[in-house]
Amino acid sequence: MSTEPSTEQVDPTVVNEPDASRYAVSIDGRVVGFAAYRLLPGRVVFVHTEIDGDVEGRGVGSRLARAALDDVIGRGLQITPLCPFIAGYVSRHPGYVQHVDPGHRARFSVT
Repeated sequence: MSTEPSTEQVDPTVVNEPDASRYAVSIDGRVVGFAAYRLLPGRVVFVHTEIDGDVEGRGVGSRLARAALDDVIGRGLQITPLCPFIAGYVSRHPGYVQHVDPGHRARFSVT
């Protein structure tokens, strides 16, 4: 029987890697996904997100999105969600809409 923890048992860790212009998510020290961005004055533009297929559907992407967005907000910057994954996360979590830059905010309907 293997003593290796499964991905369900390991808490994903998200870190900002500014030199690579991305937030990376790791499980047990292995990078399993990232959200690439461009830093512009006053905002972070999310352009692409990837999650390894072997961890899809386990909440790793949501953990990545939440940590990245919370970090951006905590730094006092606005969010520009050009990446469909990040935009979808914002749509499902309307508390983030107020932090989307005004030029992109209208595409999110808040009920």
